[in-house]
Order: sequence, then C-alpha cells, then structure tokens
Amino acid sequence: MTGIALATAILTSLSALLWVPVAASIGPPPVPPFAPRQTLDTRYVAPKGRTISVKAGGNLQAAINTARPGDTVTLEEGAVFRGNFTLPAKKGSDWIVIRSAAGDDALPAPGTRITPAFARSMPRLVTPNVVPVVQAAAGARRYRLMGLELTVAEGVSQLREIVAFGGSQSTLADTPSDLVLDRCYVHGLPSTHVFRGLLLNSAASAVIDSYISEIHVAGHDSQAVLGYNGPGPFRIVNNYLEAAGENIMFGGGDPHVGGLVPSDIEIRQNHLFKPLRWRRDAPDFGGIPWTIKNVLELKNAQRVVIEGNILENVWPESQGGAAIVLTPRNSGTAPWSVVQDVMIRNNVIINAVGAFGGQSVDTGHPTRPMRRIAVVNNLWLDASQTFFTIASPGTPIEDLLVDHNTAIPTRLFSYDVDATKPPALVRFQFTNNLTGFGRYGVKFPRTEGEVSRWIQGGTINHNAMVRLEGRRDQEAGTTGWPGGRRGSPYWVFDGAAAAGLNRDGSLMERSPLRGVGAAGTDIGVEFPSLLRALPRDRAQLPFDARAASPRNDR
Repeated sequence: MTGIALATAILTSLSALLWVPVAASIGPPPVPPFAPRQTLDTRYVAPKGRTISVKAGGNLQAAINTARPGDTVTLEEGAVFRGNFTLPAKKGSDWIVIRSAAGDDALPAPGTRITPAFARSMPRLVTPNVVPVVQAAAGARRYRLMGLELTVAEGVSQLREIVAFGGSQSTLADTPSDLVLDRCYVHGLPSTHVFRGLLLNSAASAVIDSYISEIHVAGHDSQAVLGYNGPGPFRIVNNYLEAAGENIMFGGGDPHVGGLVPSDIEIRQNHLFKPLRWRRDAPDFGGIPWTIKNVLELKNAQRVVIEGNILENVWPESQGGAAIVLTPRNSGTAPWSVVQDVMIRNNVIINAVGAFGGQSVDTGHPTRPMRRIAVVNNLWLDASQTFFTIASPGTPIEDLLVDHNTAIPTRLFSYDVDATKPPALVRFQFTNNLTGFGRYGVKFPRTEGEVSRWIQGGTINHNAMVRLEGRRDQEAGTTGWPGGRRGSPYWVFDGAAAAGLNRDGSLMERSPLRGVGAAGTDIGVEFPSLLRALPRDRAQLPFDARAASPRNDR
C-alpha cells in the first residue's frame, strides 16, 4: 500500500478526523528545499572617490548626474529636497553612495535598524506627485542609498511606489542591479493611498536596517516590499516593514522578462507589523478601511530563506488572516510561475488567525506545482483558528516538511487538507509539533473508507495536541478526546497545564513532552535555535508578558 496507513478514522458530518494510534512512516522523506545559489554581501565600504556636497536648495539630480562610480553624494541633514530623482546608468564597477551628510556617529551603526527618531539627522526627499521620489533607470547599477528619509508630499492622494528599483523592463540587460537601501526611513502618510514602499524589480538588490511604514490602499493590495520583475538575488534583512496588504510579497504581477522567477531570496530578522488601529473595530480606527490581507506571500519565487523574523498582527478582512501564504499564481502570461524551495525557519508569529496556508497550483491559470517547502522550528502565538491549511486542487504538493513547530492555541484545526482528488500530499512529514487541538483536530477530505490515499508517502510521528481550556468534548463531534501515549503520532492533552506548557509556548521543566520527540528532542520549538536566529534587539517580542495580549501599536 502506498501512503500512510491510518488505522482510525473518526467521521463527523463535516470531515474525516484522522488519528494515528501508532507511529506512521511509509515511503521516503521529503526532499529538502534547495538553498539559495547566490547571497549578497551588503557590508558598507566607504568609496574612495570625490565627495559631492548638496546643501538645502541645491540641485540633487545634477549632483547624481555628475557623480562617477566611486563618488559619494552627501545631502545636508534636515534639508528637504522635493522632486523625482533618477539613478542613471553609468559605466564603471565602483559604487556611488547617496547619503546623509551627518557623520556616521549620527546614524545607527551598520547592522542596527534605523527608526523615525533619527529623522533629524536625515535629508528628506519628497515626491510632490505620483512619480516615485527615487527610481532606477534602465541598466542602472551600483547605487547605495544611506541615511535618507523618503516620502510623499501632503496633498498627494495616491502613489504607486515611493522608491522603485526597476519597473516594467522586458530584458535582463535593462534590469537595474546592485542597488542597496541602507538605514533609510521610507514612509507614506496616514491618509495617503500608497501601493508600495519599495519595488524590487531589479537584480542583486537589498534593503537592510531600514524602516518602511504607512503603506496602505483601500480596495487594492499594498506592500512594504514587492518584487515580481527582477531575477534576484535579494536580501531583506533587519527591517521594520509595515503594510496593509502584504508586508512582503514576491510575484503578484506577471514578469515582463520571459521565464523569470524571483530567485535566491534572503528574508531575515525583520519585524513585519500591521498596526491594530487599522482594524475597523479598533477604538482608535483611523476611518479608512485599508485592504488587509496577509503578512508574507509568495506567488512566484524560488530558493527562499525566511528566518529569524517577527510577524505580528493579521486579521480576517480581505483574506482569511493567515500570516504566511504560499500559492503559485499568475495573470495568464507567465505559466512558468512557481513557488518552490522555501525554508521557513526560526520565526515568531504573533496574533494571526492562521499560521500558514498554501495551494499547489493556480486554479485560474496554468502554473508549475508547489514543491520542496520546509516549515521548521517556528513559534506561533495566538494562531487563533488554524495552524495550517493546504489546498491541492487536482495537483499534489510535493515534499512538505513541518517539524518542531509550536502553535498554541488553535480553535479549528491543527491542519486542514482541502483537495479535490488524491493524492493531496506526496512525501509529507509532520513531526515533533505541538499545536492546539481545536474543534476538529486534523481535517482531511471526507471519505467513507480508508484515507491513506490522500497522502502518498511520508511520516506523521511524535506530535502533541493541546485541548483548549473550557472546550467540551461534544464540540469536537467525538465521543471522547483521542488518547495518546509516548511515541504516538498524536499525543493529546486536556489543557496547557497537563502538557506542561508555558504561556509563551516553551515547556516547563517537568513537562511530559521533554525528550520524547525524535532522537530524544523536546516536542515543539527548540528555543535556543529560535533565539539565536532572531534580531539582537528583541524588545518587540512579548516574552516579558509571554503570551499575554498583543501590543496594540508602535
């Protein structure tokens, strides 16, 4: 028999509840995601060329045009430069740096995130119209923007991008490359419709140690960082990123370069945040119903590492409220679109209705199927509905690994597989996870017979589920909670105290889940690995109050 032999099926009127009373392991393990082939070195090295100083009232565009590779253009701190500034293509291999004239001691050190408190040391570049305040021309390369405030003027009602690294170029030769946004403050205004903070339609580009906020649109998606027409590699590290639609998204628009898939993407140590004042029911709601979707979405991307990030606040509005969404999509002109080779590791997700969701292929246009996805050692606090939901509309997801995650609580499912025909998952591994039981526990498509055909090969083992306090057995549609024993695939506990679970998802010293996972590990998140991957400044984490109510705003 192929697949996992599931010995017990508890049927309800809605679904088949699958409980495996003994360890289940059939077939080969998932193929792990392929790592990025290229990574970017974004360390700052001061150029050795000329310094071109631009004072308040000076001609910034003329200075940029005059600069040669190796030069530095310094802008007077506190000065305002209104206009639309273009980074032109130039010959040469050295970098051009455009930066605040404030000394290095007036800015955060490299590797330290900037905040709006540093605005007094920054020159302020303001677009007075619908054109980006800074954009890279076709073929532009080797520019670094450092210590700048980049924004939009009062009175501009709508803006596509504040900063555009690339656009709708149709050849790789015209694609801007080697562009870095370093310790910059990029922001919209509270009532302005801004579609994107930074457009990453470029090659070999990065946003590091920066702060992007007030990115929101009513009736359309908005993103702090969006890339769909650039090949990569990309580095998004140690930023605060705030947007209503998706805080980060790759894909979403069809590439103009044939066959292009954004590739080799590093997303590390960022704080991805949606202020709760954007909720319609918030006491301090601003009055504009921005379109709220998810925190991080991939629609066309490959070889992606998402590690050490804090993803905070997402609720059902224009979508269901999942923090991370993986789903190959295109608008009909890019059938090569794919989501593959994605590692989601050592992240903290706070106050999300769903932890993550995925779909194997687009249902509207042809795409390549999703494959080689790993979700490892993530902590999900207040994943209030579902740990994860997987949709397989006729095409299975191949090589999905879910290991050593903690998702407490969940109120509907630990995981939900929504499929039109088997198999839904090929080489699926669900091991060492600690999740809420929810109303149904685990949900698969309804079937009257054996359901192993929905999973073709894989492993389900060493998992624990915790019943929410106060939930009654009959609400789960069963005559009793499924029992468990050490080493069983699902070990179910009646409440957090019985599982020895702290409010932050860690295990008490005497928890029965210590040392009972594969190879003697603890069930759930391994906290030392998680903490090593997170930003050095952990003030954003609710670890002082642990899993107390999430903070309302910044």
